Formats: sequence, C-alpha cells, structure tokens
Amino acid sequence: MSYGQLTTTHEAVSETVPVTDFDRLCALLGDEWGPNWEPGTDMDLATEFPELAALADRSGHVPGVPDGLDNMAPGLALAAYLASIDVGDISGFDQVTVLRAHQRMASHYQARLYTAMAAVTTTFENEEDDPEPDVGFHTAAQEAAVEIGTALQLTRRAADNELGFALSLQRRLPRVHMMLKSGVIDTRRAKTIDAATAHLTTGVARNVVERIAEIAPELTTGQLRARIKKLCIEADPDDAQQRHDRAVTDRRVVMEPTLDGTCNLTGLDLPVVDATRAANRINTIARSLRRKGETRTIDRLRADVYLDLLTGRHSYPTTGRGTVHVTVDLDTLTALSEHPGELAGYGPVISDIARQIADESPDAEWRWTVTDTETGEPITTGITSRRPTAQMRRNIQTRDRHCMFPGCRMPSIESDLDHRVALQNGGPTSEHNLAPLCRFHHILKHHGWTTEKLTNGAYRWTSPLGRVYTTRRAPP
Repeated sequence: MSYGQLTTTHEAVSETVPVTDFDRLCALLGDEWGPNWEPGTDMDLATEFPELAALADRSGHVPGVPDGLDNMAPGLALAAYLASIDVGDISGFDQVTVLRAHQRMASHYQARLYTAMAAVTTTFENEEDDPEPDVGFHTAAQEAAVEIGTALQLTRRAADNELGFALSLQRRLPRVHMMLKSGVIDTRRAKTIDAATAHLTTGVARNVVERIAEIAPELTTGQLRARIKKLCIEADPDDAQQRHDRAVTDRRVVMEPTLDGTCNLTGLDLPVVDATRAANRINTIARSLRRKGETRTIDRLRADVYLDLLTGRHSYPTTGRGTVHVTVDLDTLTALSEHPGELAGYGPVISDIARQIADESPDAEWRWTVTDTETGEPITTGITSRRPTAQMRRNIQTRDRHCMFPGCRMPSIESDLDHRVALQNGGPTSEHNLAPLCRFHHILKHHGWTTEKLTNGAYRWTSPLGRVYTTRRAPP
C-alpha cells in the first residue's frame, strides 16, 4: 500500500520513504524541493515546514487523512503530503478532502503560472529602447503573447486572452491574484471576477473585490457573477444605465448551424423585461401541456412552443403577456434611490427596469414585506389586491429568493416548499421548517442528503459521504 509513503527520485535513484520516517523525508525534500536549498547547504525541513511535520507524525497513528489537511495552505508541504496519498486506500469522506487539497494546489500553481506570464511581459517592456506612451506597452504585451503562445502551444487568441488575464491579476486586481495563489478560489472564479469588473475603473473594481472577497470562496461562478453585477450597479448606477442602453441598441437575432445538422436561434441583447416575459410565457404553456398528458420532456416542449409561437403554425390559449416577478425596495420604487432590483430567473437589474415593470403593471398584485435590514427575515407583510394568497409562501419567497441547495439559483417562485423535517416525522408546516428547493434538489434530498437551518438563516447540508456544505441566502 502506498498510502503514507512518498516516492522520490534523487541522483537517478528512486526511493520510496514512509511519511512517518520524517528525518529521511526531510533530507529528500530538502535536497529536491527546498525553496532555500543550495548545493552543500543543510536545511531542517521540520523547521521550515512544521505543518508537514505535524501531518507526518499523525499519519502514523491515525488511519485516513488527518483533520488538518482540509485547512492546510497550498505550498511545498501540502504538495509533499498529497504525493504520499493513494486515494484508492482512503474513505470517501477523505477522498473529498484530498480532492479539495489538490484543487488548492492547482489554484496555487495556476497563480504562479500567471505571475510568470506577467514577468515575460515586464521583460519585453524593459527591453524597449524608447517606448512611446501606451504604444510601447501594447507592443511589449503583443511580443510577450507571441512568446508565451509559442512556448505553451496556444493559439494567438488564447495567448492574448491568457496574458491579458495574467496582467489584470498582477496590475489591476492583486487581491484576486492573492486569493488564487492561496487556494481560496479557483481559476474559474478568478476569471469570473476579472470579467465582471472589466468595465470598471481600477479603483472601483478593487472596491468591489474587497466587498466580495470573504464570500467568494463559497459561491459558484453563477452566484458570484450575480453578486458582482449587483455591486457594480450599486457602485455606479449611471454607468450601469449607459451600458444597458448601449447594449439594447445592438439587439439582434442570430441563427447558427450546428455540427449535428440542427441550428440555434438566439436573441441577443434583448430588453430584459420583454425577454423574461417571453421566457415565462413559454414555460407556462409548456407546463400546461405537461399537465394535460404530453409525453415530451419539458425542454422539448419549450423548444416546440417557442417555434410554434414564432412560426404561427399552432395557436395556444391566451395567457397574457407573460408574468414577471421583481423584488425592489420602496426607496427605489419611488425614485428616492437607485438600488438594483432583482428579477426572478434573471438576477440584478438596474433601478429603471424595476420601475418600468411597476409602471407597465398598474393592475398587478404587489406584495410588500418589511424585512430586517441585517438578516432579511420578514417582519410584517401585506398585499395590495384582494386576491387571496398564501402569506407563508410569500414570506418564504421573500426571505429565500432561490433554491437553498448549495450553488443552485433556481428562483424560489419556481421551486417546491420542502419540509426540512418531514411531516411524518413530526415536522410542522411553518416558515422555520419550510425552505424552497427546486424539483431536482427536492428529490435529491431524499437520497441521503440532510439539512439543518442555522440561527443566522443559513442552511447546513450534509452529503451521503459526510461532507458538510453551507449555503447562505442572498443579502437583503
């Protein structure tokens, strides 16, 4: 069994050393991997990397992966320990611990790769004899991109994109670079932050990064993108309005053939309210057909309804223009502030769009909720029409805007209300015991997942392997 051992090659001699033989491990690692090692220099690895010493000592007494591994920072010590582990010989719980550790190491080395890319650019900049303002920099970056692309077998576009990202990390968003290097976020999330803040000035972008830095490790790229979008609107509402107006003027429909002989018909840069109404109308018709016994999948029904409505080959009962659900604070609704609203199924929208929905829906049912400014918990609610509604459902949908499974962004208005403690087990039908879950995750919950609501409103999920994940509701 190779678990608890490290295989290393030194002076063409391959040697397998138990991790518990720490003196020998230190000698080999000191020779080959020591950051301060020079020929003829002795190095006490136990002093340099005490965390490795602790893990090595515990590995000889505790079966499986030691607890400290899940919080160990990426670097030489973690790399050495991971090299000693055979994932086939440990439990499923520990396999996930090792997986997460490898991800931290991958992020760490990716950050170092981007540092090296930026350094190549700096070298070309320093070799410029008398660069003109701006022109010299771009020339150096272009030369560096060619060098990097040739070295790494990248296309010209890929090299330009990778180098552009590397320079952004080094010069525009150093906090994101440090987060990547420390392993708290991966490359996907780092690129999401970079792209979502690309239109901002450096100062504003860094301020946005500071505001999401703590929560970013817990978010998927979709959640992170939505959170940053809201912060960008709050940071500069005028810029958000101008970018929206420019994009809408470029609205268009594109048809693209696929390799399978089908085609994609896509509307781009459409007005968000009309597009959301159209999508919701398609969903309403498709679900109605399913309830009437249609055997086609819901995705196929949506596609067929989409084409039927556009080609006029089939008529459906009138269902109105399509509904939209928007959450907006009263100050924004009355034009006293420019805080973003949130459109269910879409995400944050500029204040003008939120007010537009109100102006175009004079007969709509408006539900108001007074919430705690810190927790978002409903304090009192009301409704502006006499049509009856379920107050409990309204409170929960206001409190939890999305499915509460980690990473899911399905709007709560399209989700089931799940009893965290089942009715048959004595669970009450109460706001505290109910939470929105999309149909997929509602079913998944009954296959070994358990959930617990914490005092701060977050939900703690435990997987069948015993791993614990926490999901927090969107801020009020």
